[in-house]
Amino acid sequence: MRIAFAEDDKQLRTAVTRGLREAGYVVDQAATGAQTLALLDEHQYDAIILDVMIPAPDGIAICKTVRAGGSRVPILMLTALDAVDQRIAGLDSGADDYITKPFDFGELLARLRAVVRRHADHAGPVVTVADLTIDTRRHSVKRGGRTIPLTAKEYTLLLYLASNAGRVVNRGELLTHVWNDARGTYSNIIDVYASRLRRKVDDGEVAQLITTVRGAGFMLADGG
Repeated sequence: MRIAFAEDDKQLRTAVTRGLREAGYVVDQAATGAQTLALLDEHQYDAIILDVMIPAPDGIAICKTVRAGGSRVPILMLTALDAVDQRIAGLDSGADDYITKPFDFGELLARLRAVVRRHADHAGPVVTVADLTIDTRRHSVKRGGRTIPLTAKEYTLLLYLASNAGRVVNRGELLTHVWNDARGTYSNIIDVYASRLRRKVDDGEVAQLITTVRGAGFMLADGG
């Protein structure tokens, strides 16, 4: 899961980013509003953690921009402890929830999981591609009547491919969304995981859902 984290306090940004990555998230950092908007223009995110008082444009303006563009990406805002007006303005601008500074990192993780879960519930907890079903609540995968046991990384890879079914997903995209690796250090491991996933999903099946597009990336057939 890929997160955009906007916070101008370098010490806090570094500590939270490290904790999120240790928790398994892929994190892109921004120290200003302009940097945040640049990230949002370049990438699609599964959630945004947004400091209200980030240098211009501030978090309220960014949230309004995101919602005005039609995006329903979950947004968790960071506000000052005594800034009631900020919290109200943040929610009115389209934020899903807020957490006040200083905060416990465990609470931040819990609130992040909650806003992402609410978004997933609204979108539908089950992702279906052809005869493959992914239950995002239970993290279970079935094809036909067959349950497919997956490791955590295999599940994350399959869910990302399924969320982009019918489209070729390149290795760079997988490295940033599934692996926290912008430099391509682990590019070879994608082929290893894709091969394992293909065996688990496609072996013994007439229709092959996972394909390798030579020189481009991987695609999960959309059944169309």
